[in-house]
Amino acid sequence: MEIQCRPIGKVRAGKSFAIELEADLAPGLLGLKGFSHVLVIWFANQAPQWDNQQLQLDKPYRLAPDKLGVFATRSPYRPNSLCVSVAAVSSVDVAKGHIKLWWIDAADGTPVLDVKPYQPCTDTVGKVELPEWCAHWPVCYEDSARFPWDKEFLF
Repeated sequence: MEIQCRPIGKVRAGKSFAIELEADLAPGLLGLKGFSHVLVIWFANQAPQWDNQQLQLDKPYRLAPDKLGVFATRSPYRPNSLCVSVAAVSSVDVAKGHIKLWWIDAADGTPVLDVKPYQPCTDTVGKVELPEWCAHWPVCYEDSARFPWDKEFLF
């Protein structure tokens, strides 16, 4: 099976944050105004080249076990370097094909593969179970902004 995927735009990150769609895809933003958040699927093109020997990583988090499988992390260093971010929307400009964001954890120029509206009925899980090493992390996006993440990561 062959999988084909093309970027639909790119992240702009600096003093402000945005997703700039390819001009021919801008009409696809119709109806996105009014959504406070979007799911952004992006390709971590600046991540190191994947090495199949790295299926288990040294612990990236302070309280994690000594080794973690790559699929138990949110690292961009993975077999396909696909990442998903929830981003708060500040405005949508359909004519320009721009989604202005308050912030996104992707670098400037990062290829965007898809954008979907955040829908609580499908994107929120009410009863979540987590391993002990990360059970103290924030339970929502808003609280995450005030959480001392610098004390969680070992790098």
